[in-house]
Amino acid sequence: MSKGRAARLAPVVEMAEKDERDAAALLGRCQGQLQQAEMQLGDLERYRGDYQQQWMTEGQHGVSGQWLINYQRFLSQLETAIGQQRNSVEWHRSNVLKAREAWQQRYARLEGLRKLVKRYLDEARMAEDKREQKLLDELSQRLRPQNTHD
Repeated sequence: MSKGRAARLAPVVEMAEKDERDAAALLGRCQGQLQQAEMQLGDLERYRGDYQQQWMTEGQHGVSGQWLINYQRFLSQLETAIGQQRNSVEWHRSNVLKAREAWQQRYARLEGLRKLVKRYLDEARMAEDKREQKLLDELSQRLRPQNTHD
């Protein structure tokens, strides 16, 4: 009886396994996108540091007003790009959290189904063991020599 219930759950378990694998793959993609966004942010911040270092080097030798205006304009654009990239990193972080939560839910569902199947199989095994024991007991009763009264 329980073995049949476990067998009927097999397609449900297979679908849950596929859902869990799909969620894990999505989580992996989201983590990769976050990592890429963080690397781009790091690149922009390093570039800004290099650019500011260039300003300090050039500034020691004297610069024209036009050079200073161009420097400030470019630095402002760079700061805007860094701010946008920070927003992108936060957006990707949020996606990773959502994807992780979705994966955890699917994993928990899958594990719950696996435990249920195991319980059904254990119940079936115990019922089969009881049935076998009962048959063995009956057989041993039949084979036991009868006490005869002489």
